[in-house]
Amino acid sequence: MKQVLLTALFVCTAFTASAQDSSDQVFTLKNGDVSMTINADKGGKILSLKYQDKEVLSQSRWPESFGSTFWTSPQKEWNWPPVPEFDKQTYTVKQKGEGRLTITSPVSARLGLSVGKDFQTDAKDGAFIITYSIKNEGNEPRRVAPWEISRVPNADGLIFFEAVDSIWPAGLMSFETEQGASWYKTDEAPQNRKVNADGHGWLAYAANDLLLVKRFQDLKNNEPAPGEAEVQVYVNRGKTYIELESQGAYTLLQPGEQLQWTVRWYLLPADTTNRKDLLKKISALPAIGQE
Repeated sequence: MKQVLLTALFVCTAFTASAQDSSDQVFTLKNGDVSMTINADKGGKILSLKYQDKEVLSQSRWPESFGSTFWTSPQKEWNWPPVPEFDKQTYTVKQKGEGRLTITSPVSARLGLSVGKDFQTDAKDGAFIITYSIKNEGNEPRRVAPWEISRVPNADGLIFFEAVDSIWPAGLMSFETEQGASWYKTDEAPQNRKVNADGHGWLAYAANDLLLVKRFQDLKNNEPAPGEAEVQVYVNRGKTYIELESQGAYTLLQPGEQLQWTVRWYLLPADTTNRKDLLKKISALPAIGQE
């Protein structure tokens, strides 16, 4: 079977996975000061990401407002709500222990696709590798792109990235351009908002003396799915949560083929008031293909 490879790392120095509850397949990955919790029974979501006792992901209990999830793109193929097999149903645990956790979703009856999530570490780089896969389980060719959605609290933080050109729709959110990056300071508004950009393969969030960086494949402007983008930021109305979203290339999959896509996450202590230092920390992290 042919595989289409698209390549995600997360900074850590060791990896252990243990089920905290045999009825709820909850796994905790611990690497030095960083810990991650994944629930295979609840859509394979990353429910928690902590540096020591500091949580960086949203802990809201409202549906579609917490943790980190994975969808297929473009959204127009399924609209709303998210595909239940990928976002809410139980993932099968294929492998655990020995520095690795691999889980697989049920097949979506509507889309004819399945999703896989593989977590492992690279001891040489001190990195935690998360590789997502999408497999065409149907009998017809399908075009699809990978899409990671990570929700963080909207609480006096900074969201920033390098935009190749414009951020659209223009004027929907107030971005500042400084030192080559686009910066958005979280705010409160009565409506939901979402912007898109062609980025440079990374998206970051800084708050509470922590820096969360997501690194992914840098796409050309014609590679995202129709109507989608490499970098997306969604702000929920009020001041509740924000979604940091990244997408991989729109790929043709023949029956039985799958793509793989990697996103590298880093969680670091940082002076979140010093923008120059934040960018310096990001520039020191290897880009996809350089790790």
